[in-house]
Amino acid sequence: MVKIGDIELGAFPLLLAPMEDVSDPPFRALCKENGADLMYTEFISSEGLIRDAAKSIQKLDIFEYERPIGIQIFGNDIDSMRLATEVTTQANPDIIDINYGCPVKKVACKGSGAGILQDIPKMVRMTAEIVKSTHLPVTVKTRLGWDESSKYIVEVAERLQDVGIKAISIHGRTRKQMYKGEADWSLIADVKNNTRMHIPVFGNGDVNTPEKALENKNRFGVDGVMIGRASIGYPWIFNEIKHFMKTGEHLPPPTIEMRVEAAKKHLEMSLQWKGEKLGIMEMRRHYSNYFKGIPHLKEHKIKLVTEMEVQEIFNVLNSISSQFQV
Repeated sequence: MVKIGDIELGAFPLLLAPMEDVSDPPFRALCKENGADLMYTEFISSEGLIRDAAKSIQKLDIFEYERPIGIQIFGNDIDSMRLATEVTTQANPDIIDINYGCPVKKVACKGSGAGILQDIPKMVRMTAEIVKSTHLPVTVKTRLGWDESSKYIVEVAERLQDVGIKAISIHGRTRKQMYKGEADWSLIADVKNNTRMHIPVFGNGDVNTPEKALENKNRFGVDGVMIGRASIGYPWIFNEIKHFMKTGEHLPPPTIEMRVEAAKKHLEMSLQWKGEKLGIMEMRRHYSNYFKGIPHLKEHKIKLVTEMEVQEIFNVLNSISSQFQV
């Protein structure tokens, strides 16, 4: 049984990665329904929380059916991160996660996210302050290092554990790699196999099939896997992995009707949570993934990403269901 603090997650938990503009409540609801064991919110700016910025505060929205749920925060100022931790604790998540992994320029080059991998002592001090500022278990999401010459993740993980984190998720790339090349899980395994480590170690990066998840479990010994991009428009991946690990067999792929129903449910929740205009706009990034690999859908996809009338969007989705088969 894998545990984060007192939270039991099962024998080999599957985690939904925190993804900006993706891991919102509507998307998380679908992933939970389809087998995700632990989910994280989109990352939330510590400065935004302190300033009471509306967009940051809205990201604190969590719901009982999502539990266990972690709220992820990021920033480069230790005092701001400490104060943001206190605000986040009031939202009553199960876990607070620190983003030390985001590679995008506007975050990392300001010393937040993966940027802090250039200053490990500060990373450790910040983590210690966050742990002291909440009664909740604190976890960390990070990368192997800033670049090829600074892959200190074995030492970093040990030092973060020593100041009180309860689990660590490691993406098998450096910041410099962004999402290019193949994720290197061998260093994640080195963290897990460090005899001083006693907290759960989760691997992240390129887990896009049930076979890959099982291979990473058997070959690298991680306590669970975190899934990001492969779940976008395909929440079924969690149950597919669980079924394959249990039986060695594949679940049948989702039918066109299942894909349409998931997209419609996602859209309905998006409209409810964000309002009509934003709900429509922010769903557009998901449609191509829901219908990936299905031929002759170009015209329908164009309508889905240009139409601004709610009923028309549902009409397009219904026509996909009636006209096409996987």
